[in-house]
Amino acid sequence: MLDSGFNSSNCGKEKDIEGEPHIRGQKRDFHYQACLLEAEEKDRENKTEKGNEEKWVTVRFTGQMDDSNKPTDVCFIRAPADGLRCEVDNALSCLMVSGSEELVSRVIRVKVQAGDTFHFPVTVAVPFCLRHRSSHREVAVKFVDEEKRESYITPVTTDGPRGGQKGCFAEVKVYSLGIFAVVSCLKRETYNVSKRGLSLKLPMDPRICLNYLPGSFTAPVMVQTMVQPVDAILLAAVKSRNDAYELVVSASPLLHLTHPKSQPLRRPLTVMLPCPLNPDKREETRRKQIQEHQIRAPNSLLPSDKVRLFGAGVMANEKSNELLILLGSRDKQWTVLDKIVIRNQQNGLVSFDLIEKFDRLLVFRLLSPLLPCHLTALAEELEASACRHSVSVVLQCGRDNPHSVLLAALPSRDLGWELNRLRAQGCGGIVETSSEISLCEGDQLLLRFSGNITSTAFTQSNTVAEPHDRLTFHCQRRNQLLVHLTEVDPFGNYSSPCYKGTAMLYRVTRAELEWRGDKAVLRDEKLLGKPVCKLPLSLPKKVRVIHRPVATRVKICEEAEPLSDALLLWLSGELSQEETALLVSSLRLSRSAAQLVKLRSRDIPSDQAFHILAMWRRALPAVTRHPKASQLAQSLAKIGRPDLAREVLLRETELSLK
Repeated sequence: MLDSGFNSSNCGKEKDIEGEPHIRGQKRDFHYQACLLEAEEKDRENKTEKGNEEKWVTVRFTGQMDDSNKPTDVCFIRAPADGLRCEVDNALSCLMVSGSEELVSRVIRVKVQAGDTFHFPVTVAVPFCLRHRSSHREVAVKFVDEEKRESYITPVTTDGPRGGQKGCFAEVKVYSLGIFAVVSCLKRETYNVSKRGLSLKLPMDPRICLNYLPGSFTAPVMVQTMVQPVDAILLAAVKSRNDAYELVVSASPLLHLTHPKSQPLRRPLTVMLPCPLNPDKREETRRKQIQEHQIRAPNSLLPSDKVRLFGAGVMANEKSNELLILLGSRDKQWTVLDKIVIRNQQNGLVSFDLIEKFDRLLVFRLLSPLLPCHLTALAEELEASACRHSVSVVLQCGRDNPHSVLLAALPSRDLGWELNRLRAQGCGGIVETSSEISLCEGDQLLLRFSGNITSTAFTQSNTVAEPHDRLTFHCQRRNQLLVHLTEVDPFGNYSSPCYKGTAMLYRVTRAELEWRGDKAVLRDEKLLGKPVCKLPLSLPKKVRVIHRPVATRVKICEEAEPLSDALLLWLSGELSQEETALLVSSLRLSRSAAQLVKLRSRDIPSDQAFHILAMWRRALPAVTRHPKASQLAQSLAKIGRPDLAREVLLRETELSLK
């Protein structure tokens, strides 16, 4: 039977209502309220007439039933009848997030198989994985129906085994089918403010307090709050981009407040926010307090640990002489509220009274006054930077197959750990890493090629043939793309031992994409601009067999070839990896030739040395009297191995006398 614990009132369509606040619970429930009641009534009639027994069904993403899949490859559906098909549509992940949302699951499309009849409601359990948890964020299921209408559903999350599968699942009950995705978004809290007022601490951050006096509104209203943290790392990153922001010491969290537009604020609203003190000043004050107490009291009467605790308590009650500035946003426009008095409280807390309604509030602590234009610009940059991430693009060639390339967009803070993970998975080829670029959740990296290398999915006009040549960035998911490379002109790069090209990546924001049928399509490909990063590519050339005349073959076999393969094999076994690197420069081999050897040798030092020597031997003039052995002996002596030089000359002399 269906679980009665599901909150179906949350599966509403988002709709703007004139005069009503943008409250998540109310705004998204009004549209579906009549539909839900009608659907529930029909559901009761269907159960009474047919008596169908509902059960959990494990559905593969290919639409087949199985009970032995991995938790990331299945979803669970509970419905009155079997006949649903479940597919993965990750190409739409760029359109499933907005604002500060982060995708934490695959994008799943559920639809009825052709020719089957179906009765609602349906309970869907979508697997998801949270890599970063926070008290300021929550999990919601984003649902898009067949008419491209979006709605957010508060799920019932479970963590544990389900149908033989382990993992986290988000359960929702719906009355229509479409596209499902689990997103991590800022936690929203809704409160009912009565005529008697309300005093509360936000559960996301108990330091943030709101105090509505009695009579603040003429009628009970619903208020919605949301908190966007602004940590010291984010503030330092924004300050580093503009010298005018150096006077800013700290910033409070960004507080979102949503009030009904039809109800004005009749009495002052008291707001308390945390805004940390200057850490340098606090440390200096702490040292002064300890020195004063050490002078007043002997060490025997006042131990050092008691001095530390007493000094910290005094610091909590001190007053700060730094400037406090309040900014408010209304209709997405920041304003400096310099007429509002901000009071310093204990432990870096500040409070102030509002007589007007604002959508967002932010407090800055300054060392000295700053121009209002700089303050509003800083608030806008902080708000935008909170949704941006520093990303490094990594291009790694396959160890066994250099034509197979792995392209990954990795958070810069986790770059070292992610590279070690790729090596543990067997990706041991040459790694090319780009400089840091800034991407938002859901942004795409569009792949283009130049030079003599392209992808097998690209046409000769260098246009994308398949959507899998776009890499979508999600900070809590693996962002990898496997690309198969091929050369454009097999006779190109004739002066180089390998084919050369460049992979160019263009940034495509979510605003530049649109729904077109069931696909996410770029609005105008001519507006791509400049590439955000370029990565070099190289492919080894194929060994071509040249058919020579028979007489020429006989002549070559009759004469002994200088520096035979047996001699080079022996010499490669005597050289270390450091000596091989020195020998490359001594023999004047190019950098591209050394890279080509690394692709072919599979990280074996002796194989690398043999291929380097063989490549050098092929590059020499094809005459028998050329002093190849003496030239190699001179290079060995230069790198500090005269013993090997003498042995090479002796062995070459013995072979020539035979």
